[in-house]
Amino acid sequence: MSVKYQISFAKAVKSEGGSAILLKMAGDQSPAGISDADPVGVYTRAANVAEFTGKTMSVLDIVAPHGSPFDRITVIGLGKQAALIDHDWLRAGGVAAATIKTASRASVFVDVPGVEVTGERAAAVALGMLLRAYSFDNYKTTKKDEDEKAIKTVNVTIVTADPAAAKSAFVAAQAVADGVNLARELVNLPPNVLGPVEFAGKAKDLEKLGVEVEILTEKEMKKLGMGALLGVAQGSVKPPRIAVMHWKGGKSKEQPVAFIGKGVTFDTGGISIKPGASMEDMKGDMGGAAAVTGLMHTLAARKAKVNAIGIIGLVENMPDGNAQRPGDIVTSMSGQTIEIINTDAEGRLVLCDALWYVKETYKPRFMINLATLTGAILVALGNLHAGLFSNNDELAGQLLAAGDETQEKLWRMPLSKDYDKIIDSRFADMKNSGGRHAGSITAAQFLARFVGDTPWAHLDIAGTAMGSPSSEINQSWGSGYGVRLLDQLVRTNFEA
Repeated sequence: MSVKYQISFAKAVKSEGGSAILLKMAGDQSPAGISDADPVGVYTRAANVAEFTGKTMSVLDIVAPHGSPFDRITVIGLGKQAALIDHDWLRAGGVAAATIKTASRASVFVDVPGVEVTGERAAAVALGMLLRAYSFDNYKTTKKDEDEKAIKTVNVTIVTADPAAAKSAFVAAQAVADGVNLARELVNLPPNVLGPVEFAGKAKDLEKLGVEVEILTEKEMKKLGMGALLGVAQGSVKPPRIAVMHWKGGKSKEQPVAFIGKGVTFDTGGISIKPGASMEDMKGDMGGAAAVTGLMHTLAARKAKVNAIGIIGLVENMPDGNAQRPGDIVTSMSGQTIEIINTDAEGRLVLCDALWYVKETYKPRFMINLATLTGAILVALGNLHAGLFSNNDELAGQLLAAGDETQEKLWRMPLSKDYDKIIDSRFADMKNSGGRHAGSITAAQFLARFVGDTPWAHLDIAGTAMGSPSSEINQSWGSGYGVRLLDQLVRTNFEA
């Protein structure tokens, strides 16, 4: 059953019944709000029996305490105050959402003795709840009755000292949640439902929020000379698309910031076909495009004071009789020629034309591309960090700081001319694969040939966009990675 939260903020509980959710620091005698939720003192006895100390994200659950105005009391530990970070408020919201279960209403007491609970922190608890509530069950039918198919609405009151500040901060938090969940939905959708044309339609939907959206068709891409991107698409009956999304929230003459996403809606590997095991996961090879679309939704929904461009290259990589072959040479929009060594190294071919198009057309302040680009980044970093490659130390530092803030973590990887030599070709300006060794780095070196002097960063999110470990705020296969990270980057560094 899907859950929808109706969230409000108040100084005090307005009604009885439902669940009471309290937050407790390790070492504190009692959690905030306990006198309102537990006037008969059931908590102290239960905590002693359970040896509950308030360890980070630990839970004490008390069902139907006699004499309480609530049906259930749940206490969530926040750990030691010295170790508390802003991301823990999101985590606590996610744990709160997991504990509500069958309740139709809940009160969450977020004021904690000795800790400044700002409006942003109270809103972060709400954001954590919204992120945890997402589930993808669109296609489950046989095991559900009609009641289970319905969306359950839970009325949540977040009790805090400054509800007006929390309500104001929640506007941006709601926008972030919607952007993340949109990105998750796009990654989770099956490839027979979400092809390049359908994905472009999802981008077009952002016009409802004031985003200007232009769709480039195959005909227009041919006229622009995007031979690298079109080479990937030629094996599929599904035509390619490029969606260009403009959010104009800054000053009219202000240079835009630019985000570019790889959108391979399904990747068989082409003629260099992948092994069959787990190939179904390649519906998620458009995680970069999903993140860019979700980010543009967020920026527009919260009326970000920035000019931003999101561009997504949308193709399907299939192995039919018209598919490109290893040994083919294609000409990119930049005029540089590329020898195809491996048709499964296709994402960089999509991105190189998109990067060049953005650079030449919009002259952005910086470009950041996101792509589920290489399995090699999984070997290096697993599912816990995305790989960061950049030609600009300031931009890289800003991204790393945003990653620490949101806990969408990055690890900077090297770029150098020595690695660049690995992708030199005997027959063309470059080849699209340098082989197995340093595979993530040589892929980044390939992209670097299409950015010129523009500050640029490449995020390899193959390990984080899909199939990443579940957490307090995400139980979905498609994680929505990158939306919160890049929204934080913009919010902190680039808004007027």
